[in-house]
Amino acid sequence: MSTSDVNPLEDTESEAALAYAEERRENIRAFVRTNPDYYIRNFDKIGASSRFTPTFNLMAGIFGPVWFGARGLWTWALPFLIIETLAFVQMARGMFGDLASDAMARIASIEGTLELRRKQLEAAIEANSDKIDVYRRTVESLEENIGGIRAEAEAMAGQGPSIALTGLAILLIVKAVQAIVANWALEARFSDWLSDRSVRSALPVQEIVFSAIFMALIVTAAMMHYSFPGRFSLLSHFPTDPNIRLTGITWVEEFIAWCVRNSEVFFDVLTIGIRALLDALEVILVQTPWIVIASLIVLLTWLTAGIRTAIYSSAFLAYMGLLGFWEAAMTTLALLGTAACLSIVIGIPLGMFAARRPRFYAFIQPIMDFMQTMPAFVFMVPVIAFFGVGKPAAVIVTMIFGGTPVVRLTVLGLRGVPESVREAAISFGANKWYLLTKVDLPLAAPSIRAGINQTIMLSLAMVVVASLIGAKGLGEDVLEALQYANVGQGILAGFSILFCAMILDRIVQGARK
Repeated sequence: MSTSDVNPLEDTESEAALAYAEERRENIRAFVRTNPDYYIRNFDKIGASSRFTPTFNLMAGIFGPVWFGARGLWTWALPFLIIETLAFVQMARGMFGDLASDAMARIASIEGTLELRRKQLEAAIEANSDKIDVYRRTVESLEENIGGIRAEAEAMAGQGPSIALTGLAILLIVKAVQAIVANWALEARFSDWLSDRSVRSALPVQEIVFSAIFMALIVTAAMMHYSFPGRFSLLSHFPTDPNIRLTGITWVEEFIAWCVRNSEVFFDVLTIGIRALLDALEVILVQTPWIVIASLIVLLTWLTAGIRTAIYSSAFLAYMGLLGFWEAAMTTLALLGTAACLSIVIGIPLGMFAARRPRFYAFIQPIMDFMQTMPAFVFMVPVIAFFGVGKPAAVIVTMIFGGTPVVRLTVLGLRGVPESVREAAISFGANKWYLLTKVDLPLAAPSIRAGINQTIMLSLAMVVVASLIGAKGLGEDVLEALQYANVGQGILAGFSILFCAMILDRIVQGARK
């Protein structure tokens, strides 16, 4: 072949491929540090296929979770650790454990009762009592139970070898699985390391030591606890002192009492404001003729969600009226409206303020997490201490539970406004007020309305809980049904709550669309 027949483009591509392969090998050496040739061969094999390619890593199979943890593959290490711990526990229970301990404890308990019944039988025989047959049957029954439990204990004790073999089989299987998937998981981490060099590589000594100690502690503690139940109290019960809890209770009570004494005027004013808004809504919804309120709700539903949804709303309202839930439903809507209005009035400005201030939002975010995750019955206790029982306290509890979504979604919506749109408005001379009212809020409106909708729905979910502290409405009917096991009333009142939620959801969602 003459020199003119050689294609320069093919030579260039070949050289580029060789250079890429050499660079990949160097990267693998830098990533694994130990036994690089082995990993180069297996990584090339794995990378050549888009499917899972099984390989065998003996070291990963032997050391298991320690190997995965030392390599930084903790998402693999922890599940394998749980399974291996189960296997070791089964092996330890089968070889060394007291499998009959629970049964023997039951026998000891029954023997104490049996001894008492025998004495009663002897006393009845001496006194020629008419209860001799009763005591004799009781003694025979207890002796029969002891015999059955003793046989069960002997059977459990004989299952030791099979339990140990089961644990050994589980251990061998999980070891094989770890050896097969190890290189595949490590190659995926290598791909992450290529794009982000902060991903940990190699096998640092401190990581090996930490993984080994962590795995050994977990396995040893589990084996000792399940193999010898009740022998090591430190493993069964957290080391504490009852006085710690009593001291904590005293401190909390003293703090709440101090807050109540020093903020009485503030909470009185807040209670007056809540009650004024609540009374106004109750006058509108409860005392206004039902036909007026029903017509307004149907009209509002028609304007926001369409004629079909308005027909459904009419049917829902007719259901509540015909079954005698109209006044309770309107009372519930008044309570809900008060809590939702206050949550929205506070939440939207707070979200607007936090949207452009990351530090402030980072400060209030844990507070909102606490408000939304803490069970309602927990924060109901301090609310009662400050506001007493009744509707104002129910409004506060509802606000605490349902007020966070409007803040979160307002922040999310305002942060989602494209910077290019804001920069364009600023370049045309928009001031801050114009930018907020004509650019940010209109573009963030769908997210803000979704937050309002979520706040309303979460507030409605608190109807039954709020009835525990004196709130009237549909929640009181459900609570009464629970107290007296009145299934029919509870289901009918529950459907009324559901229909209120559906009407409000369609109104808000319709406006959003």
